[in-house]
Amino acid sequence: MAAKALVHEFGMGVDVHGRDSTKAACRAVSDAIRHSSLPLLRTYLEGGGRILIDVTIGTPNPDSVNVEQVQRELPLGEVTVCAVEGGLVVPGADTLIACAAITVCVEDARS
Repeated sequence: MAAKALVHEFGMGVDVHGRDSTKAACRAVSDAIRHSSLPLLRTYLEGGGRILIDVTIGTPNPDSVNVEQVQRELPLGEVTVCAVEGGLVVPGADTLIACAAITVCVEDARS
């Protein structure tokens, strides 16, 4: 069965002192999911379904993102993280901003 997109979330994270892309990426993911409670997702898992989570991180230094560390920011599901060129290095400051776009898809085992 094809996965169906259920949720789109967006967030922003900042490393104010250090320009650490991974730290900013983790904060962006946390920002994106912090205001969400989706108990419906556990219902899919309990019914034998799958939760597929795609995370795209926009940061000025995508090669420096530790994707495994970013994956651990999400509490459940099969998480894929892709870092791409984006975000912002703040001119004149030791600050880096990353953006996260998260798509949560479900596959229902009953279908």
